[in-house]
This record gives sequence, C-alpha cells and structure tokens, in this order.
Amino acid sequence: MESLTALCDTFLPSLEVSDNAATTDESLSTFYRTSASMAGTPDRLGGLISERLKHPKKWLLRLTLWLLSTWMGTFILCGRGSLSTQFPYFQSFAQVSQQKREKIVVSFSLSYFHLLRMFFKTIKLLTLLVFFTQVDEKDENLSWKAIGYTGPDPEFLTKTKLSRALARIGCEKPNNEEQEDQCAYKEFFGPLYHGIINLNKPEGIVANTLRRFGIPVSVIHSPKTSSDPSLIFRCDAVIIGSGSGGSVVAGVLAKAGYKVIVLEKGNYHARNNLTLLEGPAMDQMYLSGGLVATDDMGVFLLAGSTVGGGSTINWSASIRTPQHVITEWCNHHGLELFDSKLYQEAMDVVCKRMGVQCDIYEEGFNNAVLRKGCHELGYPVHNIPRNSAPDHYCGWCCLGCKDGSKKATSETWLVDLVNSGNCAIFPGCEAIKVLHTRKKGRARNTATGVVFEFENEGAKQICVVESKVTIVACGALSTPQLLKQSGLKNANIGKNLHLHPVAMAWGYFNNPDSPNLSEKNSYEGGIMTAMSTVVADFDRSGYGALIQTPALHPGMFSIVMPWISGKDIKHRMSRFSRTAHIFALARDKGSGTVLTNAPNSISYQMELVDENNINRGLEKSLRILAAAGAEEIGTHHFRGKSLNVKKASSGEFERFVKEESSRPLRDISSSICSAHQMSSCRMGINAKGSVVNQMGETWEVEGLFVADSSVFPTALGVNPMVTVQAIAYCTAQSVLQLLRRK
Repeated sequence: MESLTALCDTFLPSLEVSDNAATTDESLSTFYRTSASMAGTPDRLGGLISERLKHPKKWLLRLTLWLLSTWMGTFILCGRGSLSTQFPYFQSFAQVSQQKREKIVVSFSLSYFHLLRMFFKTIKLLTLLVFFTQVDEKDENLSWKAIGYTGPDPEFLTKTKLSRALARIGCEKPNNEEQEDQCAYKEFFGPLYHGIINLNKPEGIVANTLRRFGIPVSVIHSPKTSSDPSLIFRCDAVIIGSGSGGSVVAGVLAKAGYKVIVLEKGNYHARNNLTLLEGPAMDQMYLSGGLVATDDMGVFLLAGSTVGGGSTINWSASIRTPQHVITEWCNHHGLELFDSKLYQEAMDVVCKRMGVQCDIYEEGFNNAVLRKGCHELGYPVHNIPRNSAPDHYCGWCCLGCKDGSKKATSETWLVDLVNSGNCAIFPGCEAIKVLHTRKKGRARNTATGVVFEFENEGAKQICVVESKVTIVACGALSTPQLLKQSGLKNANIGKNLHLHPVAMAWGYFNNPDSPNLSEKNSYEGGIMTAMSTVVADFDRSGYGALIQTPALHPGMFSIVMPWISGKDIKHRMSRFSRTAHIFALARDKGSGTVLTNAPNSISYQMELVDENNINRGLEKSLRILAAAGAEEIGTHHFRGKSLNVKKASSGEFERFVKEESSRPLRDISSSICSAHQMSSCRMGINAKGSVVNQMGETWEVEGLFVADSSVFPTALGVNPMVTVQAIAYCTAQSVLQLLRRK
C-alpha cells in the first residue's frame, strides 16, 4: 500500500497553480491541489486489485509493488534515479521525491523492458480510472466541475420518477393501489420484470412462480454435498447469455410456443434503476467491471455483462453485414448460409425489430467534428444506421439507456420472450458446464442441459436445467471457456480470436468558429452518427480501417490520454469537455486465443498489415481534426506529443502528422482498445477448421448450439450487432427444426 500510494500520488500529485484561470476558478484550483491520496484513491485501488482484478498477471503487479517497497527492489527497477545524496543513499520508491518519481515512471512507459511498460500501463490505467470515476455520498466527484462534466445526464436526474412512469404508460392517475404498483413496477423495474426470476427467494416461491410459466421444478430439500443441485428445472431450451445472440434465439423459440430458460451472469438494470455513473455502471454492466485486457496489456477490452449483454451498453451503431464480407464468407469459407434468402430475411427482421434508421436531428460534438473535417477535406462521410430514434441525443448510452429509446435486446427480443408467457430469465447465474451424454444409437453425445451456480447469502448454490436443446451465447471471451469446461475437445475452441483493434486521435477545440461545435460538450449527443470509409477498402477486401467516434466519459478519457507528468495530465483533463476524439478501427487479420486452461487469459498479436491500416486511419483522423478547426491535435502514444495547429507551418504540420501516424502500435507504447470480440468458436464446413456448422450446432455434441459473435468466420470490420442477431435468427430456425423433430 505504501508503494501503491506513492505511485498514485506520482500520477496525480497535489499542485499549486499559477495559471490565472485556475486561480480564479475555485473548482479548478481544488482539482489541482487534490492528490490521489487526498481523494482516497489508493485505498479504493487496493481493494479493487485485491478483490476484483482478475488479470492473469496480477501476481506480477503485486510482486512489483512489493519490490518498490524495498530499497533494493527500488534500485533494481528504478536505477540511479532512486538514489539519495544522503546516507543511507538507497531509498524505497515512496521515499523518492515527486520530481524523481515522475522521471522514473516516464522511463517505465518508454522502457526497453516489456514488463516495465506493462507495469506502467496497468498502474496508470487503474489509478486514473478509479480517481475520475469514484463518487462520494452525493454521487459526485471532486474533479467533474473543474473539467466541465455534469456527471449523470441532468435530464435523467431531474425526473420525478413515479409521475414520469405513469405518464409514459398512459396512467394519469392510478385507479387503485394495484394499478399504482403496476405502473411503478413497469417504469422502475422495466418491461422484463414479469420474466425476471430472483433465485435468492425461498425455493418454494421460485418453484411456484416457474410453474405458472409452465416450467416444472424439482426442489431438493437436503442436498448431500455442496456440489449437489438444490433445484432442477425442466424446459425445451436453455440459453446461456442474454445478449444480441442469445436473446434473439430465446425470443424466436418462446414465440413459437417452447418453454425457455435464459441464464445471465450479469444483473438486470431497468431504465430508472440506472445510475448513469461511469464507475458504478462499468462495475455493474461490463465484464469483470470493465477491467479486461490481453495478457501483455496490449489491448484494453470492453464487453457487456448484464441482461441484454453488449446491446445494453453499446453505442447504437446498427450496420448490416457488408457485401464484401458476405462474399468472402460464402466463397472463401464455403458457407452458403450467408448468400441465402434466409440470411437476407434475418437481417431485415432484426433491423425492423430494432427500429434501425439513419436519420439524425442533431449531432453531438465528436460526430460534428468528424463530419465537418471530412467535408473540408473531401473525404467520404456517411450517416450510421442506429437502433434509436432520430432525436435520440444521449451520450450516456454506454452506461445504459435512460428511457429505452435505444432498442437493446432488453427492449425488443427479451420483451417478446417475456410477453410470450413461456420463459424465465435468471440473472446473476453463471453456467458451470453443459451436460451431455451418449444416447443409444447416436454417433455423438447429445446435450441434456446445464449446471449453473448463483450466490445466495454469500454462499454458492448449485442448480441444474434439464433441456432438449442448449444454446451457448456467452460472447467470444466466455463461450470458449464454458465449452472446454464442458468437456468438448475441438482444437479450434478459443482460437482465431479477432478484436477490431482501435487507436484514437484527439483534438482540442478552444473557441470553435462553427455554431455546430461552440455550445456542445464532448460527452453529449448520439455516440455514433457519422463514419468515414476513406481508408476502409470497402470496394475490395474490407481489410482497412473505419473512422468513427467513441464515447469517453472522464474515466475512460483519462486512461487513454498520454501521461507525461502530474501537471500535464491535470491540464489535459481540465480540457476534457472541449476535446474531441476520432478513432480508426481495423478489420484485423491478426488473431489471438482465449486460453481455456487459464481463466481470464487472452493472448493477441496484431499483424503488421493491421498496424499499417490503423496508422493510415490515424493519419486521416489527425487531418480531419485539424480541418474541423482543432487548436491542438495529438494521439495516445506514451510520448504525449501534440501540435498547436494554429501556430504551426504547413511543413511542421505535415511532419507531425507523418511522425505520429507512423509510430509502432504493437509494442504497448500506445492505448489500443477493443469493444468487438469475435471468431473464437468460428463457423465452418468441417470440424478440422471450425467449432460449429452452418446451423450453429457444435460438431461434437448434438443439440448444443452457439449463437454469439464467436461464430464469425473472420473479423467483420464493422460494428457486429446486426450480424450477431442475424446469424442467431438463422440458428434459431435450425433449433426450431430440431425441437419439432424431438
């Protein structure tokens, strides 16, 4: 803790400010004077590392912190910079002066030794994320006012919840207490509340509730051991995961009259139960609290883990499978499904169900910058189809949609599921293994159900679902682990992982001359409404880079921005609300592996062609920012270089753009992110090169299907939500055929 506290205060020290703006602005002055330890960040971070961080290299992080608490370890890791001129000359890291500590930490970030760069990146990420997302008892952060951030959406906070609830469902005044309860329930607990089953309730109540759905339940009152089930459920289909894949299959099967149980590891967060606070929302709705990275810390990963999965916290982009991808998957991978009428029908059905449209009434700051810069330079720029209304101007959708106007699966397919009366959704339940057995006369095993666990009063409780078919839809990072835990041997499970790696450029807009930009903040407005295909190579292979915009609230903004000193990061953060970001997203040929014998272990290697494509995208992004009127521009490389566009000559501008867009990206010296993971259990025409067939069924186990992004044959190159749902819709038709035969 001594080493950790010293590191936190190195990244975020207490500073005296001399700048006029900072001295006259009390909130800004307070922000500069407050160190990480003064804000209680080290204690929060220590708890996070001990209790929640699940990275396979955590032991190395703890070892390094311990070494830095000793004079010998500090000398080994930090060199002569840690020495004192006074006896005993050698010091632990906490005893080194702030100025020297900053130089040491900067040397870590650019070190020849990979492990030191990993250590820098990890501690920087965790410290800044915790500091800028932590909230007090009033749900406020001491930095937010200083950096121009409102916290949660003010419109959301000022609602009178019950009156809004009644108005939305047409109840001007409840006629009786029961109606009042129903109105409030629908708003507070969301459209799925009738189908959400909390297994923490007494077993008899759970059993009676499910019997009303027509789902038989056996209660085992005295399990012999802790590994024996306490409840056994029986249904036609059990679906593991409620995201874009699992929810579509569940909705289709339930509407066809089959009894369905959906298991979801995350919890349900209905509209008015959302916090729209970045830290709590990430902890509640993202896989591992948003703290997922590749083994070498080369790529920071974001994936949903809540009812509705990634569709609940994604950025609304709803792009159909591009034709060049359909052609490749059909012609080069032999998958006729993608050139079939069924697949075209599937895309039509899912887009209609999500209300996908391309109109925009008003554009947010980042997208307005992207569009203006493209127009100035003559680059192609297109409206992004979205699963939300044209007037949906909300920058908080990455933390859940406040009014349900973003049509996540929790507002569409899962509503169909609940309304059918044939289903139950079990949140907070994690599948342990898929059950399968060899039946007489069968050449391969047949899926018979799932063993899962949930936490009840601090203890793990085991249950079993017995089913005719089983559908795994846990996402590309979790599905391989479950299949291997279930005894499947296919060598392709966990292999061929693609990530759509992303690198960003930023531009600071002090006094923009455009009315479209002058009154807007970087975190407001539709997250994705514009994109450029200037380097996407859509006319041929599609193995280029899309240029789009991200959702960055203070925590995420702070971890991707370069750190070169405590003063510099506070200066960068003070300009948060006026700093636009544009990113380049590669359709990657490089791939990785979800290691199924080591939990939470993900390896990934970007290929040179991917690095070149991202660099081309970064070059265009820097030019777009400058053309849109940015005063200062830069990338996220650890060196933290920037250019004042207004003062630079054309030659200086060209040299800067060329230098910053040609830096290596594969040596973890820059911030690379991924919000799309795919292909780790890919579809194919034989078991030698794939995990599932064109029906989505595994080659090894009959009646076991996979329905998520892990079945993509290759990287997609665009936002995957529509493609996931379309493939899942086709898989659902195969499951229906199997159920009808059974």
